Amino acid sequence: MPTVELLFSAQPEHVRTARLVAAAVARRAGVDEAALDEVRLAVGEACSRAVGLHRNNGVEQPVRVLLNEEEKKFSIEVADEVPGTASGSSPDDGEDSAADDEGEMGLAVISGLVDDVEVLGGENGGVIRMSWPTVAP
Repeated sequence: MPTVELLFSAQPEHVRTARLVAAAVARRAGVDEAALDEVRLAVGEACSRAVGLHRNNGVEQPVRVLLNEEEKKFSIEVADEVPGTASGSSPDDGEDSAADDEGEMGLAVISGLVDDVEVLGGENGGVIRMSWPTVAP
């Protein structure tokens, strides 16, 4: 069960809220202060990507962010509801290459920020899982 579950409509203005919540929960979970900017940036990229996918594909469901405090680790999952989006491309076979490039760029930024990242996709949408070590209190 997640420590915090955040659902928000696919509007760009909600990404900032997701970033702030993620940073606050990460701090409370024991993520090193030096890594909090990485958490904020990575969550912002993942949420922006999910918002873009939802808007470009006419998906009405909310973007889902799960924040989990585990033993010696803090993890975040950002999930979209667009089938087949693991690689960053839209399921419409590339009609909107600018959106595809933006999705790929977002994944590249996340990979550069987060050591432990996994990108999954399937029939029900995509998930970006990221985690950071926590320090003992």
